[in-house]
Amino acid sequence: MDKSNPPTSFGVFKPVGHTLIAFYTADEMRSAQEKLSGLGFEPPSMVIYTASEMQAQVDAELLAPSPMANFGYELELVRMHGDLAQQGCSFLVVDAPTEALAGQVSELVRAIQPATAQHYGRFMIEDLTESPPGRMQDRDAHPV
Repeated sequence: MDKSNPPTSFGVFKPVGHTLIAFYTADEMRSAQEKLSGLGFEPPSMVIYTASEMQAQVDAELLAPSPMANFGYELELVRMHGDLAQQGCSFLVVDAPTEALAGQVSELVRAIQPATAQHYGRFMIEDLTESPPGRMQDRDAHPV
């Protein structure tokens, strides 16, 4: 994934086949990267967004999203990621295009308990955290 030209749907961030994980601290992110490397994920399969990079991307996307973006979950996630970026969170986007790879990342997410994490499928965005900030706990998969 090229963060200088991020994948979008209706003008908002949607990295299909990737898992986005937000971390409160740089140490938490480094630890997750090491664990992912131990699982066989190569450095090019992981893209880092600093809090300021994510905030800049969110600000740009919120300027003029397509009206169609309001029908899915993507715009809500963009806003949530902006809130987390304002709190200083950094983000790791992991290329996980297959069910097996997505499952490995999902297992890691359960073990590390990040600020939030979502896997972006073609038709569904799956929340991987127990209670993502600002979300109802009983909603864990969202049609897009």
